[in-house]
Amino acid sequence: METRPTRRRVGRAERERQILDAAVAVFGERGYQNASMDQVAERVGVTKPVLYTHFGSKHGLLLACIARARAELLEVTSTAAAAASTPEEMLRRGTLAFFDYLESRAPEWTVLYSESAVAGEALEEIRAQQTDFIAGLLGAQAPHADPRRLTGWANVIVGACERLALWRARTGVSSEQATEYLMDLVWTGLAGLRS
Repeated sequence: METRPTRRRVGRAERERQILDAAVAVFGERGYQNASMDQVAERVGVTKPVLYTHFGSKHGLLLACIARARAELLEVTSTAAAAASTPEEMLRRGTLAFFDYLESRAPEWTVLYSESAVAGEALEEIRAQQTDFIAGLLGAQAPHADPRRLTGWANVIVGACERLALWRARTGVSSEQATEYLMDLVWTGLAGLRS
């Protein structure tokens, strides 16, 4: 009599992490449009109905991948900035953490940017999250500054970081180099905030 290997039950949070990891890999390899739920299920070793139970649809799965990346990005950038002792170091550490995170999670970000037609709103939510975070950092250093000006500067920084990240992917520029390029431009411009 042949014995089957016993399957270990996995908790919901662990299963969702496995599914998200598999989805990022499949979406990254095939693109969102060409990926199937069958491929994701096979990669995880579950049935397709399990995916639908957890995420509802392929679009729901993509949005969950993006939501996880968004939460992780805020965590790494805020942790890096919190470890700084000066405003300049806050911006430098936060920016370096942004670039390092994108590099370490390249498949997720490739999917996000390549599928912006599908995930445009989710991408905009990440921009807004990071803009609010940076405006808050700037505001903590300059509590009397005009909030609109702080938000404007934060939008400039987020936009510059996004464009640098896309450029880095094509050119091989390191996280450290990209951070220095941003600091060269932005920190000089923020000199008025420091005074």
